[in-house]
Amino acid sequence: MRDTMIKDLLETIADITGEVSGAYNLRSNGCGVERRSSENIKITPKEDKPGIDINVKPNTKGETVHIPVVITEDNVNDLVYNDFYIGENADVTIIAGCGIHNDGCGTSEHDGIHTFYIGKNAKVKYVEKHYGEGSVQSTKILNPTTVVNMEEDSYCEMEMTQIKGVSSTKRETEANLGKDAKLIITEKLMTHDEQVAHSNVSCNLNGKGAILQIISRSVAKDKSVQVFHPIAIGNEKCKAHVQCDSIIMDNAKVSSIPEIQANHTDAQIVHEAAIGRINNEQLLKLETFGLSEEEAEEVIVDAFLS
Repeated sequence: MRDTMIKDLLETIADITGEVSGAYNLRSNGCGVERRSSENIKITPKEDKPGIDINVKPNTKGETVHIPVVITEDNVNDLVYNDFYIGENADVTIIAGCGIHNDGCGTSEHDGIHTFYIGKNAKVKYVEKHYGEGSVQSTKILNPTTVVNMEEDSYCEMEMTQIKGVSSTKRETEANLGKDAKLIITEKLMTHDEQVAHSNVSCNLNGKGAILQIISRSVAKDKSVQVFHPIAIGNEKCKAHVQCDSIIMDNAKVSSIPEIQANHTDAQIVHEAAIGRINNEQLLKLETFGLSEEEAEEVIVDAFLS
């Protein structure tokens, strides 16, 4: 029975985040289900609160950690704390994500608090995917918090995607960059119906030579609401670029509020923001190939978010 449940869970997770391999921790409806460590990556449960510690040994190369969450029950409020300790010179990929499948009438919520401690000269690729589905009467809430602490010469690439079915989300991201650290944040978001999404990003470039790039691409449909507020703070000689691009459709509302703060004369920080509708010429061109207006819009949106 347990093996069957785990197999079904792995198949569901594969649809959201991809095939699970290497070290992993599976979580379902607020409980840990299955956990596997590797020789170089140790996953242990916390003793004082829900969540896990992921310890990656120095010099670990080419390994992947999966930490997916699935919620299939009504009226679940899942809060979890996951801490990642990445050893010096390591190079790993971490794949996280949550899928809520709520066919009831209540609220299902997942709040994942992830804190990264990235060692000197280490590299991390962090991929996070959020997804919701179920009855229109149900409420599906995802509130991720991510804190990244980067030591000298470390590198982190974060890809955070939410493209369907989440009623409400509030994302909080904080980063602290040391000397010559480099952080790339790419956020992709699509909202529809009356969904609401807020994303706050605050990045402190504390070390000389630190580099930051934030790219946000979003599509707002129907009566949905989006607010994106990135802040880049240069406290040393550093470089940062913030870019926010949004497509607005129907009766949606989008607010893009990029903010930059220079606390050092050699801090070079740039921000760009653009909000607009789909280009009519692009629609007409695709319609000449036989696509309907709805199909043409879908092609443009998919290309924009890819």
